[in-house]
Amino acid sequence: MLGALSVASFWVSGLGFVLGLCAVVCGAVATARTAVADDEAASLRALLGIVAGVAGIMVSAIALFPILEYL
Repeated sequence: MLGALSVASFWVSGLGFVLGLCAVVCGAVATARTAVADDEAASLRALLGIVAGVAGIMVSAIALFPILEYL
């Protein structure tokens, strides 16, 4: 959920980046758990969270670079 929110809110100054970072951390913690590693569906959700979080970070970074010039 955090990864999808980070991609959707990339245009808000910094919010998409923070949400994407949280999505990556939560996904990494979830994949380290043995209960998630044994469940294929939960493992896939954690991996998709990581991928969406990284996408949100990248899109937010691309959107923030032109704004940093004026700060």
